[in-house]
This record gives sequence, C-alpha cells and structure tokens, in this order.
Amino acid sequence: MKKRIFAAVAGLLLILCQFYPALAADGYHYAYTYTYDYWEDVRESPDAYRVKMMISTADFADIGGLKDPQGLFVRDRDVYICDTGNNRILQLRMNDTGYERIRVIDAFTGDTSPLKFNSPRDVYISAEGDLFVADYGNNRVVRLDKDLNWVLSFLKPEDNNFDQGTVLLPRKLVADVAGRVYLLAQNVNKGIVKYEPDGRFTGFIGANKVRVNWYDQLWKMIATKEQRARMESFVPTEYENIALDQDGFFYVVTKTFKEEDLRSGVAEPIRRLNAVGNNILVQNGAFWVIGDLEWAAGNTNLTNRGPSKFADITVLQDDIYMALDSTHNRIFGYDQQGSMLWAFGGVGNADGFFNRPIAIDHMGTDLLILDEGGAYGGSLTVMTPTEYGMLVYKAIHQYRTGDYTGSAETWTEVLSRNGNFDSAYVGIGRALLQQEQYEEAMGYFKAAMDDRNYSEAWRLRRMELVEENIVPIFLVVAAILVLPPLWRRIQKIRWEVSQVK
Repeated sequence: MKKRIFAAVAGLLLILCQFYPALAADGYHYAYTYTYDYWEDVRESPDAYRVKMMISTADFADIGGLKDPQGLFVRDRDVYICDTGNNRILQLRMNDTGYERIRVIDAFTGDTSPLKFNSPRDVYISAEGDLFVADYGNNRVVRLDKDLNWVLSFLKPEDNNFDQGTVLLPRKLVADVAGRVYLLAQNVNKGIVKYEPDGRFTGFIGANKVRVNWYDQLWKMIATKEQRARMESFVPTEYENIALDQDGFFYVVTKTFKEEDLRSGVAEPIRRLNAVGNNILVQNGAFWVIGDLEWAAGNTNLTNRGPSKFADITVLQDDIYMALDSTHNRIFGYDQQGSMLWAFGGVGNADGFFNRPIAIDHMGTDLLILDEGGAYGGSLTVMTPTEYGMLVYKAIHQYRTGDYTGSAETWTEVLSRNGNFDSAYVGIGRALLQQEQYEEAMGYFKAAMDDRNYSEAWRLRRMELVEENIVPIFLVVAAILVLPPLWRRIQKIRWEVSQVK
C-alpha cells in the first residue's frame, strides 16, 4: 500500500514538473514573474508580459526549417533571423495577427568572393535598409545595400594593435548612422573592434578591465613555471553581446566573471559604454544589476545553476533595458536608474519558457526572443506587455517627459495591483520630489527603504524649512549675537554708575 502511495505522489510531482517547467528547473522561484524587495527576498508580481505569438522551425518546413539560429535584429516591422546552420538570413514582416516571409537571403551580387554566407552569426540593418552581416565562417563583415548588392567588406585589420596570429571571427555587431561598424570578435579581448565607414580599423573601445587580487599576483611571482601555466591568465575577458541605444551608447554584456564579485559590484555583467569606453551605467537601485540575487551553487553537474549570465540585451524607450539570462532562461527588465522592474521566463517547452535562448530584440514594447534549439528546434517567441506592464511603462515615460502629476497617479495605480513593488513607491516619491512635496516624498522613500532618495528629500525639506522661517531664524541668531554683548555693556554701565555714587 505504501509503495502505491509513494508511486502516486512521485507520478503527481512528475506531472507538475512537466506543467511548471520553471519549478522543475529551479527550485528557488515559484512565480512566473517576480521582483526583489529591499531585503533581497523574492516578491511575486503580476505578469508584465504574455506570449503573443510563437514561430517554430515547423513554420519554415518548406525551406528546411531553422538550424542553430544565432542572431536577431528588428527594424520597424521587419525581423531578420540569422539561420546560422543553413548559411542564410530570413526576413519576416510582422503584423498584429501573424507574419509574412519577405526574403530568404542566402546570396548576394558584387565584385567580391564568395557571394554566399558561411555561418552568419549576426545582422544589423541601417535606417536606409543596408545589411551588415557578421559572416563568421568567411572571416569578414559584409555590407550590402537593400537590394543585396555588395558594398564593402570589413576584414582582419593589418595593424599591430590587432593580434596578427588571430583569425577574424565576427560574432556580434552594430553600426552607427555614419556607417561605422562596432564588432565583437571571438578570441579578441581588447574590447569592441571599431571600423570606419570605408573599412579602416581605428582601434578598440571599452576593453574589459583586468581585475587581479593581490594574493594572486604574489602567488604568480613565487610559483613555478608549471604552476603559473595552470593558473588563470590575467587577461581581459570578451564581451558576449552588444546593443546600441537611441543616444548612441553601447550596452554590452559579459559572461566571464567570478561569482564573489557580483554582490560587490566589481563584476559588472551589464555595462553602458560611452564613446571612449567608460562604463556609465547608472546603478541607483537597492542592489547591483546582476539578474537573480540568489542561485543554487557549487554543483557543475546540474544545469541552470549558478548566477545569471546574460546572452543578449536590448534597449527600449526611456532607457529601459531587457537582458536575456541564458542560465535560468529568464528576461530581466531594468529602468534608467538600474532598479529591477521584473524578471520572467524559465526553462521548458511551454509558452513563455525557453530551451536555449540566444538573442533578444524589441518592436516597440513587444519583445522577440530567439531560441537556438531544444526538443522542437529553433523558434522565435513574440511577447507583448500586459495591462500591468503597460502601466509601468506609462509611469516611467510620464516622469521622463515632465508629467510628474500623471506619473505619480499612474504609479499609484501600479501599487494598487502590486503592493510589493518597491519601484512604484520610489517612482511616486521621485514624482513628488519634482513637485517640491518633500515631506510626502520622504514617506514613500521610507516605505521602499530608499536611503539615498530619502536623504535628498530630507535635505530639500530642511532648506524649505529654513526659507519658510528665515525671519524668526534671523531674529533668534541676531538675538544670540547681540543680546549677550549688550547685556554685558549694560552691566558695565550699571557698575560704573554705582562706583560714581
């Protein structure tokens, strides 16, 4: 009898794990969408996104399906997928009810060779429709016009700053409005490779800084040659992916860091780089921008364990960015201040879950996630914001455009749906701060345990109190300064008069 009961319970748990893939893969989180509070505890959240559409490899059966897709780019309503294993790029046009296949780009014309792609890893489309393709297997980046005529090839730099013993293996790229190409190449750890519009290599941007502990340096000095060879090399790490925001700043992600450096802010897995390569990412949230704050650790035999490691990033309006975590197959959203808006997703085959997510982009507020494989092959998932998600976007946009009253009202509506959302309290407080309602703002900052903004509100409130009471304060100060000397003077005169008598 006991065996039957045990078997029934085990079977029930197995069924639950099939229906709830996130629970099966990661025992920490029981909600599809969640945030963290000040104490770094998980707080369940209303869903910010829902699945709008899913395009699987079966939808491309007439052209052989998808094989190891690696790159994704969105321009207006058009979506470009690097179907890497099939040596081609698919162009789709999206609408409210589905999509239309526009082109299968597997060859082009022009005075170059070869005129076909070999394992294209990424693609970028300019506003004019030019294609920049990271042609990985052909060791080049090619620029094509909108009619697929070859314009230019960006090749391995013949420059001493570029390791001449390294083959150029383009992985990810973006291009600016002038046609300059910014490339991430495999086995190149000096930063972003920069090319001018004419194909000239002009250096690197944002080299990943080497961080060495003093005891590692000391040990390397006294270690034998064999021991030094086994030690981790003191070299910068490569960036994993790159995105360009509306202001021309680079967002980059890296997967190479030490776990102990995450909580101290040293690791910087997400960075916003300016033109000279300095990290200017704002991190004024309650915790560092690192994805999940808790994770299972220490067992390399288990999959989906350890800290978040971001495979890609995309930047929406108002400097809101979404980072794709390939460890837990989740999407993490952050606002301009570095405060987490939400995390959602997980490991599995159900809608809204992923097997091996490799790329993310956006179309307005819709998110497109490219999954490179799994039991059902490659796929593209389109997710659209829920009413709750749109309220959060609206509140942030109202604040950024100066509608502070409207922003506070919208954040209040968000709070009515999610009372555990610290960013809503902070959002209301910041809106009140701009309206010079400092005392009210302090209450909201206190509720969110936001010491930094609370201190600023209290500083402004003190100044306001001083201005409101400047006359009494002046009289008190004057009295303190004038009355004692005057009293002493009166006492002296009285003493002198008494002596005359």
